[in-house]
Amino acid sequence: MTNKELAEKALKEGNGVFRLIPNWVPRSFCRPGRRIKLHPDDYYALGLERGAIDERWFASTTHAENGPGTPDDEGLSYIAIDEEGKERILLRDAVSELGAKVVGEYIWNKYHRWPAYSKFFDNLGPLPHHIHHNDEMAALTGQKGKPEMYFFPAQYNNYPGEFGYTFFGLNPDVTKEEFKKALENFEKGDNHLLELSHAFKLQVDTGWDVPPGVLHAPGSFCTYEPQFASDVFAMYQSVLLGDHTTPSNLLWKDTPKNMLGDFDHLAAVADWDLNTDPNFHEHRFMAPKPVRPEAEMKRAGYLEEWVCYKCKLACAKRLTVYPGQSVLIKDGAPYGLIMLEGHGKLNDWDIESPTQIRYGQLTNDEFFVTADAAAKGVKITNQSKCDPLVMLKHFSENPDLVIE
Repeated sequence: MTNKELAEKALKEGNGVFRLIPNWVPRSFCRPGRRIKLHPDDYYALGLERGAIDERWFASTTHAENGPGTPDDEGLSYIAIDEEGKERILLRDAVSELGAKVVGEYIWNKYHRWPAYSKFFDNLGPLPHHIHHNDEMAALTGQKGKPEMYFFPAQYNNYPGEFGYTFFGLNPDVTKEEFKKALENFEKGDNHLLELSHAFKLQVDTGWDVPPGVLHAPGSFCTYEPQFASDVFAMYQSVLLGDHTTPSNLLWKDTPKNMLGDFDHLAAVADWDLNTDPNFHEHRFMAPKPVRPEAEMKRAGYLEEWVCYKCKLACAKRLTVYPGQSVLIKDGAPYGLIMLEGHGKLNDWDIESPTQIRYGQLTNDEFFVTADAAAKGVKITNQSKCDPLVMLKHFSENPDLVIE
């Protein structure tokens, strides 16, 4: 079959809903937190040289930029067309072939692709203070900027890891000269960048908005991260908790070749006003917000909340369907979903949150709902008599979201 025939078959047989195959991503500079349900023997399934698997990507058409030796399909989600997943197609290729039939007219006409993805990031310790470039800076290396958001689901945070705090930005009294000096000291040992920043204690079932240009050193909670479809970044902190070090090539990652060694350029990637915002918590912290009056939803058997809602380019909801209830849920945009808890039905699909997953195993916990199916509504049934059915849904631009 051609890619177009495979895409049309998947669309027809799934009635507008694609079943996705688990998409595991290693990071050579990370240590696994072991909370993403991968079997304990499989965290190094790709070999020690590639590093441990500490991320799972959802509804992704974005290649993971993991350096030399990275497979061409790393980070890309596959659609399972048959029950065993032997017949499959990349979500990226299905979108390319079917366009607006998958992502809707607005997104297709604006981007000609699916421009968002989400992930579970699951690291044992904190990451270095790092940054994602905005569109202007990312364009220097032929990429797009990367806004992202965090949400810390309780179902995936039975323990907080080694450091349950995240550093954001820079202290308001830090000078640009102090910041540049820390960057210049990167290869001399600890560049003491975190001493110029401030940390917040993380709370389960809350989140943060992280615009491009904002420095952030993510803590060790397992994190759900809706984001724009880009993997652009640079690591600015040299020595981490426990004397773990950052290789210098990551300081210069995504720097144009003619600017390598230019610390003024590295400093300019940072949005100074956002980083030194004295009201950072007020402007960037996110607690869940019901999409409509809570009492009204509970009478209908469910609760739906915005959990990531301060960025127009990517956002996310949490849907809870109460035991024994069946609901019809409509959305104004296509989305990828991941199950957090429970089991039941999504239209004719079986859905469930597995206890443990082997590398390469298929699951029934991840799906992509196309634009037409989202608009018509999907019927979700919780088949448990005692457990809630809970899922997270990430979107690209969603007209239902009103940013205050």
